[in-house]
Amino acid sequence: MGYVLNLRDIDRSSVSAVGGKGAGLGELRRIEGVDVPEGFCVTTDAFRKVLSEAPHLDDLLEQLSRVAADDRAGIAALSARVRQVIEGCAIPDDLAAEIADGLHELGDDEPVAVRSSATAEDLPTASFAGQQDSYLNVVGAPEVMRRIGMCWASLFTERAVGYRLRNGFGHRKVHMAVIVQRMVPAQAAGVLFTADPITSDRTVTRVDAGSGLGDRLVSGLVNADAYTVRAGDIVDRTQRQDVPVLTDAQIGELVRLGRRIEAHAGCPQDIEWCLADGGFRIVQSRPITTLFPIPEAGDDANRVYVSVGHQQMMTDAMKPLGISVWQLTSRAPMRHAGGRLFVDVTSMLASPSRGPGIAAALGTSDPLIGDALQTVLDRRFVPLRPDDDANGAPVGFPSAPTELDPDIVTELIARGEASVAECGRVIAGRSGPALFDFIRADIGELQDRLFDPLGGQAIMAGMEAAGRLNTLIEEWLGERNVADVISRSVPHNVTAEMGPALLDVADAIRPYPQAVDFLRQVAATGVDDELFLDALERCEGGPHVRAAFDGFLARYGMRCVGEIDITRPRWSEQPTALVPTILGNIENFEPGEGRRRVERGRQESQQKEAELLERVRALPDGDGRADEIKTLIDRIRNFAGYREYPKYGMVARYFLYKQALLREAATLVEAGVIDGEEDIFYLRFDELDEVVRTPRPCGELVAERKDAFRSFEALTPPRVLLSTGEMLSGAYRREDLPENGLAGLAVSAGVVEGRARVVTDMSQADLAPGDILVTAYTDPSWTPLFVAVDALVTEVGGLMTHGAVIAREYGLPAVVGVEGATRIIRDGQRIRVHGTEGYVEILT
Repeated sequence: MGYVLNLRDIDRSSVSAVGGKGAGLGELRRIEGVDVPEGFCVTTDAFRKVLSEAPHLDDLLEQLSRVAADDRAGIAALSARVRQVIEGCAIPDDLAAEIADGLHELGDDEPVAVRSSATAEDLPTASFAGQQDSYLNVVGAPEVMRRIGMCWASLFTERAVGYRLRNGFGHRKVHMAVIVQRMVPAQAAGVLFTADPITSDRTVTRVDAGSGLGDRLVSGLVNADAYTVRAGDIVDRTQRQDVPVLTDAQIGELVRLGRRIEAHAGCPQDIEWCLADGGFRIVQSRPITTLFPIPEAGDDANRVYVSVGHQQMMTDAMKPLGISVWQLTSRAPMRHAGGRLFVDVTSMLASPSRGPGIAAALGTSDPLIGDALQTVLDRRFVPLRPDDDANGAPVGFPSAPTELDPDIVTELIARGEASVAECGRVIAGRSGPALFDFIRADIGELQDRLFDPLGGQAIMAGMEAAGRLNTLIEEWLGERNVADVISRSVPHNVTAEMGPALLDVADAIRPYPQAVDFLRQVAATGVDDELFLDALERCEGGPHVRAAFDGFLARYGMRCVGEIDITRPRWSEQPTALVPTILGNIENFEPGEGRRRVERGRQESQQKEAELLERVRALPDGDGRADEIKTLIDRIRNFAGYREYPKYGMVARYFLYKQALLREAATLVEAGVIDGEEDIFYLRFDELDEVVRTPRPCGELVAERKDAFRSFEALTPPRVLLSTGEMLSGAYRREDLPENGLAGLAVSAGVVEGRARVVTDMSQADLAPGDILVTAYTDPSWTPLFVAVDALVTEVGGLMTHGAVIAREYGLPAVVGVEGATRIIRDGQRIRVHGTEGYVEILT
């Protein structure tokens, strides 16, 4: 094979030789009815041949590989030097002759387009759109060859280098081919999306069309006419040209052509087209990589999926092992897509009586989910069925009985801890197939603990009492959300206890300057987690400090950010993750702060109780009303703390499972089945079980899953996802907000003004008293940070999610479910959190 290939000799298997764009164009030519301008491709072999003779290029690429993705100055300087070297390379005579032959076939003096085509371009998981250069209306062999060199060099533009660094693509693994095509005298050009790139609805086609060449439209030099097409009908149009660019008939023809290309490619496409001599020519088609995937359902029926991550306060992508273990744990109809879990609520929405109930119930915890589901109901997206066909599990636990023994909480906790201890004792002796058999059986025990009817009664008793107390006090006294104060420092809240417990660890370290300096060094430069505790113990006061650390980890070491994913590193595995928070506690608080906070919360609750009872007794029939309020308050204090315990027990079990599975992974590494122990995270539980029973190398599958996971990390999951691919976010539909107000859900009462600290990584948090924590979500692992802030704002969450529960216990005003909070609010801005009314004001 030479250095030049005609497009007619190229197909989708040619990516390594002609890059993603070139392979796509070759494949398009094979679709009946698709007209692609003629041309040829200068292959990646030519690119490698020329670059192999470039002076000092290897050294420059090595330097470039070590630059951080956010070092824009470093990227700009080095990439400019690389481009200069490449553009200075001469094209060898044999390659120049092949290019000249290709141009002769197109017509020696015909204008051509010279277009970059990298091997990591137009891929299903990364488009690299716009990262390399293209040139239009190029005439003559010398100019074409100069532009080919510029295309090669454009592999190292600042934006292309940064894109690769952010997406994990090595500079040496990406090669450049160059496409040369006959120019088309276009009367019009544009882009066609076979799915809506904004909503992800696969039933919608979007067409943008402008007069002349498409580069003017893509670069923003002309405003495009825009059309939205569904089921062959134009349902929306925006005309920005003086005369419509396309007729309705042409739009219909273009949409049908797009659907034909989509069917051939097997996924929604972003298609560049032009209109010339009355016919459409296709100049590029690539996958739309920004669409959120749709869960597999096994049929074509309309289905509705609700995000698990938005309910569990963890919207990050999960690895396959984490997804599968959660699916084994849940009793709900669980599906997955894009590395996220969803509950299929179709059956419940199909019930005339239960549909509105599920929307209302989920709307209570997350109004945006509730609003999105109401939109689904209003559209009649799911066909209704008779109510006597009672499919689907009930939502949540049933109401608690009026009389419930308060001692049941300590009994439930004792049962749970005994169950986890027994699991740990037995699993330590299991390996091979017996380990997987045990975990499957033990997950049944875990489900019994999670869904224990008595535990459900305790949880509902606290929730219902809080709701009833708020309703009565607002009705009788005009005061809102009083249960937030009553809930402070309730007993048995295993998550709320973490904050004071880590303050106690800070107290143990504070008297020893050498240990504190060591922690500062760890925060600044890092240290191997396996060596950290031993190194800390060698400091002055080390045994005392180590004992405090070990005590915290024994109780909470199974927790971590994103803990519902079994694959996430736990604090026991990564204790240095706690160092920034401990240092903040040492610097910002006096000794004994943990105990003082718990006692202060208890006193505030008692004082509020006394105040409420006194005010209620002054009302007509005051004694009777006061008795009812006292009963509700006692019920909150007795039962509200248990709300956090079942998940704590689940996470403790997950850690035991993980440790046992990693021991099994070590055996697989020794046998050459996997390259590293954590490769098992990219296998589903049943797949890992099969590999253990019948060992076989699975490196190719693991590599494929790693690539997919990287692409999933870049996606933003929707609250509600339809089987058409449409993502529904919901809306608050409020008209009472100030001009700079951001709507959310009020979950912890009070008003606080302060400095916004926008934090996306708990381990990088730099918080001081008076700050307001603004983040995407907070799961239980974020609790220790709450002691350092005055208020909380999150993008995700509901009334009974963990951040809301702990904010109430700690007395922090909190607003959750604020769409785009980390994007709209800038770090350091002054904001005001209205925790009672449910909105955030941006002040500066």
